[in-house]
Amino acid sequence: MRDVARLAGVSHQTVSRVLNDHPSVRDETRARVLEAMRALNYRRNLAARTLATRRSGILGLIGFESTLYGPASMLYGIEDAARAAGYFVSVVTVRSLDRSAVLEAVDRLCAQAVEGIVAIAPKESAANALEQIPDGLGRVGVGGAGETSVPSVRFDNAAGAALATRHLLDLGHATVHHVGGPSDWPEARDRVDGWRAALYAADRIVPPVEHGAWTADFGYEQGRILAADRSVSAIFCANDPIALGVLRALHEAGRRVPDDVSVVGFDDVPEAGYFLPPLTTVRQDFGELGRRSLDLLLGQLEDDAPAPASVLLAPQLVTRASTAPA
Repeated sequence: MRDVARLAGVSHQTVSRVLNDHPSVRDETRARVLEAMRALNYRRNLAARTLATRRSGILGLIGFESTLYGPASMLYGIEDAARAAGYFVSVVTVRSLDRSAVLEAVDRLCAQAVEGIVAIAPKESAANALEQIPDGLGRVGVGGAGETSVPSVRFDNAAGAALATRHLLDLGHATVHHVGGPSDWPEARDRVDGWRAALYAADRIVPPVEHGAWTADFGYEQGRILAADRSVSAIFCANDPIALGVLRALHEAGRRVPDDVSVVGFDDVPEAGYFLPPLTTVRQDFGELGRRSLDLLLGQLEDDAPAPASVLLAPQLVTRASTAPA
């Protein structure tokens, strides 16, 4: 720091104020100090900063090994929000969402003196594990499991499913069939609940639902069954990859979309607008989820902050060419 001060022609206290973004430093002085830091390749000593402030400036983020669009987008959204707030992020991924794997990840993050932990917790086992985090360490669960004492941020999956179902009913379809996600995921169960509630509210027949993987091949398998039933005119899929498989099966069976069958997905993956036809789907704002998760965590780190509450975010329907009047 003294080397930077010498090169910039200021005191080391001024360099410290620049590092801490103090408002009393003039713009030209700040620019001169930053230029000196770049010239000398200066990096702040995080260990010394932690000792001096008792704050590491590091947040822990627990994700899990998955290629699914939803969990991956949650991870990116939280990480972006943390960096924008000036925090470093330490990410630990787990291969499974069981209690022991999540607690092991917590131990690894605690060893790095993180100030708080945000965990992608779409299953009850992961959400319940967060309840075992030591007191005094901020924690937020993100995802589908909402029945826990840990503050959480999640999307209202039931409301999103109801949006999709009502959209199809409003187009004149007698009922809506559903291809569900894994039954051990709360998000998949919530989407079934929202779909079923919308059909009950409209006094329509509720068809049986099959649960399976979040994959296009499961959608294709179920799509072939539904395509053989000529009474099927509307299908709501638990996510967009499932919808992709359903579209393929309908095409092979000679069922035109949306002329013969309307299809709706969930998530609004980046490719959804390029499906054939472009897919009507339910969008989740993962950037907003990241920001709200970080707000909830940072609120726990404030000395006089009120007790944190869980946050439920509303998804929105994106209408494209895969749905049409019956």
